[in-house]
Amino acid sequence: MEVQDIKSQETIEFIETIEKLTKLVKAALNERTPTLNGERLLTNKDMEKLLHISERLLNDYRKNGVIPYIQISGKILYKESDVMKLLEKNYYG
Repeated sequence: MEVQDIKSQETIEFIETIEKLTKLVKAALNERTPTLNGERLLTNKDMEKLLHISERLLNDYRKNGVIPYIQISGKILYKESDVMKLLEKNYYG
């Protein structure tokens, strides 16, 4: 077994691979959607994208009781099933 120097090509490639994997894992963790008892929970950003609305309008919906939400230590989450019920209830077609 040959001992590899820190400057060897294999070591450099190994370190680069580890750095790429670390970035991928961090990105996946940042983009993951939390769940509670199998229920998918959506963040404010998720809701804004899903409904194509502004942060301000989403805040108004919460304030006026239009959409149910969960708030834990300042973090606001929405049950996906509640959002789908709201959309179905207000569907006119």
